[in-house]
Amino acid sequence: MPQTNRQVRLAARPLGLPRPTDWEFTSEPVRMPGPGEFLVEVSYLSIDPAMRGWMNAGVSYIPPVEIGAVMRAGGTGRVAVSEHPGFAVGDYVYGTFGVQECAISDGRGVLKLDTSLAAQTTYLGALGMTGLTAYFALLDTGKAKEGDTVVISGAAGAVGSVAGQIAKIKGCRVIGIAGGAEKCRLVTEEFGFDAAIDYRLPHLRRKLREMAPRGVDVYFDNVGGEILDDVLACLARGARVIICGAISQYNETEVRGPANYMMLLVARASMTGMLVFDYADRYPEAMAELAGWYRAGRLVSRETVIPGTVEDFPETLLKLFDGANTGKLILEL
Repeated sequence: MPQTNRQVRLAARPLGLPRPTDWEFTSEPVRMPGPGEFLVEVSYLSIDPAMRGWMNAGVSYIPPVEIGAVMRAGGTGRVAVSEHPGFAVGDYVYGTFGVQECAISDGRGVLKLDTSLAAQTTYLGALGMTGLTAYFALLDTGKAKEGDTVVISGAAGAVGSVAGQIAKIKGCRVIGIAGGAEKCRLVTEEFGFDAAIDYRLPHLRRKLREMAPRGVDVYFDNVGGEILDDVLACLARGARVIICGAISQYNETEVRGPANYMMLLVARASMTGMLVFDYADRYPEAMAELAGWYRAGRLVSRETVIPGTVEDFPETLLKLFDGANTGKLILEL
């Protein structure tokens, strides 16, 4: 077990893309757990677009990371020392452990992992918060049902790739929007979408109308910006638009809202924001269904795992914003 715990702390609130000066690298002695606590050696860190929002001051769905605090991050690891009756040495767990090598926990919000079913990394992808987000956004917020035409932006990303697979399992026709020919190929060949559109090529709106001549019943939005506007112009009557993320806007100094929002009126459609934390009491039922699909080979979890140290976190985070990852982006410590 290490004697020193290396950490990454937020040093300044970024303007635009985070810069090296926005981070501080620190270390402190590893603390032993007290009664009712346990020590986790962190193995894998979840790298998420939401992290960029957590770095901003102001009102949001979760308090911002404070200046000088360890950067918030979900992660998995192994219990190394335990004074907690519910967690034993050797247990593999998931929790919001932060960008650091070791974490002390009292067990709140920590989940035990069944590593006989899947690797730790899968519990950051399809069998983790990523999969839960896709599940509840698509089925509860979007109310996707058999026969619907579902369009998903960020389709080769962590949440989008899982959402599209769930839509296929539920009998929907699924069109993915992704960046580049290789990602579009993965969307159809690996994740099983019916079709894919490369947003880097011109005429996205025209192509979408050709692929969905009767309109889009459910739009799962992970990117915002111009792609959101294009899909809003192609909605079917009674469509449901899910606002799950807006990665195209996270580093903008002037955030761009939807210009085509009046299409919601024309199509008698709805646009609803979704946060997975609202469904915490239903995580077990969703996890059971996701695990069943995974075990049966109906759900693929793809991860882009970057080996490194906590010092590699800032550079790894930036990979999200240049499209370097397919599926879930993970930093392996």
